[in-house]
Amino acid sequence: MSATSSPLPPAALQASKAALSAVLAENAQTTASPENSDNEQGEVQEIDMQAQADEIRTVFSDPTNFNVKHPLYSPWTLWFDSPATKGRNLPQTPISSFPQTPLPQTPGNVAALGWMEDIKRVITFDSVEEFWGLYNHIVAPSHLPQKANYYLFKEGIIPAWEDDANKNGGKWSIQLPKDKNRSNIDKMWLFTMLAAIGETFDPYLTSGEATEPHPQSLVTGVIVSTRPQFYRLSIWTRLAPTGQGDEDDKLRERIEAMGRNFKTSVLGYSESQKLQGPLATEVEFLSHKDSEKKGKAAKKIVI
Repeated sequence: MSATSSPLPPAALQASKAALSAVLAENAQTTASPENSDNEQGEVQEIDMQAQADEIRTVFSDPTNFNVKHPLYSPWTLWFDSPATKGRNLPQTPISSFPQTPLPQTPGNVAALGWMEDIKRVITFDSVEEFWGLYNHIVAPSHLPQKANYYLFKEGIIPAWEDDANKNGGKWSIQLPKDKNRSNIDKMWLFTMLAAIGETFDPYLTSGEATEPHPQSLVTGVIVSTRPQFYRLSIWTRLAPTGQGDEDDKLRERIEAMGRNFKTSVLGYSESQKLQGPLATEVEFLSHKDSEKKGKAAKKIVI
């Protein structure tokens, strides 16, 4: 597959190719080693590269005994809280051996850590295989207790407004009545996570419009929340429109494109479909700064 036709970002594609080459090289070395060969000393062992390639197993061809991983563009960390975690020192779930790097001690992070005492850092992963290992071992949103939350954020970013990566941003969110969406919320959350870790939320990154060599994704994390009468799904961004200047107009277009992508490609609604009703909202964007305002002062973008 060429780099132009691959759905993986260049860095992830390169890492995937490197993993493939490493497996080939290891198998080739084993085949050519003296103890595995009847060849005369100094004789060159011809290696069947196709046979070696056939030994490569991915999670898609062998879910149990795969030997090649598909790297993600960025590592991600899952956080969790519920009434049951408050005041308890729960251990991390031992699903992955990915090193847990210390959170950067920025002023924003220090300010956020106070209210995050009850939010548990569960696991960090950086491959497709580790994601599915995590997904298959956690409770689905439809079975979570009331007032529970999953936060899936890029490694090093705290799921708090005060974090430096979030403080100038906002969030797309939708609120859905529980009784009508209990059978849909698990699929919606799965597709939301896949769009996040696959870096497909931001059409600017996938449409070929990006002019920078390595453009930064606007997405910092995604959240699912369960409440007594509704579910809420959110996508957090590192920037939010301020309404000033040409660059801000471009940012607003990009933010709106993310919202349309969230509504149609991830949640499965038509762009013109109206969702608002009892306990429900449309797909709405609000900056974190405006979230602190009350009433008409807050400026929403609605898709």
